[in-house]
Amino acid sequence: MSEKTKMDLPEKKVTIRDIADAAGVSIGTVSRALKNQAGLSEQTRTVILRVAKKLGYDISKLRSGKPGRLIFVLNRNIGSLASNPFYSIVLQGVENACREEQVSLSLLSIGIGDPILARIRQHEPEAILVAGFFDAALLAKINSLKLPTVIADHFVPDCFCVNDDNLQGAWLATRHLIEQGYQRIAMISGPMTHHSVALRSRGYRKALFEAGRLADPNLEVTLDTNLLYDQAAFAAMNQLLALPQRPDAVFAYNDETALNAMQACREAGLSIPEDIAFVGYDDIASASASRPSLTTIRVDKEALGYQAAKHLIAGEVSPGEELLPVELLIRQSSQRG
Repeated sequence: MSEKTKMDLPEKKVTIRDIADAAGVSIGTVSRALKNQAGLSEQTRTVILRVAKKLGYDISKLRSGKPGRLIFVLNRNIGSLASNPFYSIVLQGVENACREEQVSLSLLSIGIGDPILARIRQHEPEAILVAGFFDAALLAKINSLKLPTVIADHFVPDCFCVNDDNLQGAWLATRHLIEQGYQRIAMISGPMTHHSVALRSRGYRKALFEAGRLADPNLEVTLDTNLLYDQAAFAAMNQLLALPQRPDAVFAYNDETALNAMQACREAGLSIPEDIAFVGYDDIASASASRPSLTTIRVDKEALGYQAAKHLIAGEVSPGEELLPVELLIRQSSQRG
């Protein structure tokens, strides 16, 4: 081949994969090094930058700050994502945001005892979106990766978090029952270690206080975490029904609990809402399909994931919180005839 022919050939562009192959590292590691992101040793970063320069890679082509790969991390204790009517829709919102921003998305469910760091590193993420409750030990392991992180549906003071307005939602639910004329309004809660549950309990008590009612500790029941979810809801409802004066209304901290508690009431021979009324929280699909249909607090679950992903992709990860509005949806389960 002549020198003229060689000169006419287009110059081959150096890619991140070329650098990864030459340096003997993954594409994700190269990307983090070129973007000057945390999570690498200085020795590794120096080697990669030296290889990139030697190959003639134009580092200015790589947009800084915007992650190329995002991982959605879920606590396996909630069960499978496919069967979860809340977080499956949160994930849809995350996916929509990633599609708009042309960011790759992967999914990982983890729990205590898992090799968490190794499993996350397998996905080579450049940013992490944590969904739902994680205890401090798990969060500390995730944070040790020093990657940009945003949390959806949980609150941690030193992270950026996106939540629905749990306090306002529970207040709306309880006030609705008060306005309907119900006198003994109970609440079935989950573990108070969960930020959203604690706020919903506060909202319930706030509405009672503003109505001039004293909170009755016998009317506040927490699910037994040692039982299966549906069994725990049945046990909580039966505990309330066994009181000398049973409640005439129940605010359940989520729809799944409310639907199971309603079934316990039906099995006890009670009619809903004639004998006992219900309000749930979340507005999962089965809430409107139940008979009677369930009054609930609507959470824009898709927006929860979408907004969290948008903040993460934009690099808005400083400590703070965005609260999304909620809405009371009045259906048959709480309406007096």
